[in-house]
Amino acid sequence: MHLFYTPDINANTYTLNEEESNHCNKVLRLKQGDKVCLIDGVGGLYTAEIAEATKKAVHLHILHKQIEFGKRNHYLHIAIAPTKNIDRLEWFLEKATEIGIDEITPLICDRSERKVVKEERLEKVITSAVKQSLTAYHPVLNTAITFKDFIKQYKADTKLIAHCINDDDKTVISSIVKPHQNYLILIGPEGDFTPVEIELALQNKYKPVTLGNTRLRTETAGLAACFEVNFLNRE
Repeated sequence: MHLFYTPDINANTYTLNEEESNHCNKVLRLKQGDKVCLIDGVGGLYTAEIAEATKKAVHLHILHKQIEFGKRNHYLHIAIAPTKNIDRLEWFLEKATEIGIDEITPLICDRSERKVVKEERLEKVITSAVKQSLTAYHPVLNTAITFKDFIKQYKADTKLIAHCINDDDKTVISSIVKPHQNYLILIGPEGDFTPVEIELALQNKYKPVTLGNTRLRTETAGLAACFEVNFLNRE
């Protein structure tokens, strides 16, 4: 069944915006009486029937609502340095959304190769992945923020930083993760976090972790962390 993202749904009827209506009419060629699925991005999955379809608007009648559809037993926030090639960051957003992530923050570090991101484009990538993976939860994309400001503002039950510097204190994620926790993981740029950034994170009670024996690209490291937390929290 075809799926539409409708974050402002709040009644028994709904009208798709012009872009989605056009897609419904001209691309999918749906018509009156056809059924579709809607997601609100906060756990609501709706079954709806097309009541009327015009060139500019498709009007829907809500038949059924399911709450907390596909809800996970944990909350995952990954703060990741934007890659120089924006396609690689978009790849991470797409795949992390499909696997399961709740919040993403572009993290501007001292060694970041990209200091500016176009959030509107990244939001579209996330929304497309939400629809592709049939998840009722739309990850939150925060505004890009500097490392120092991020450390001061964001909290979590379990705070982790993945870095490449050899450190006997680093541990594996599997030894830390427990179900029903709020996780925050920092993923640095290609040149890694600076020693000053790592020390600042440690002072703010972030635990250093390793993602394996090989050096990973930024987007690969982010996805590895995302997969591991979700795998370890599976029920």
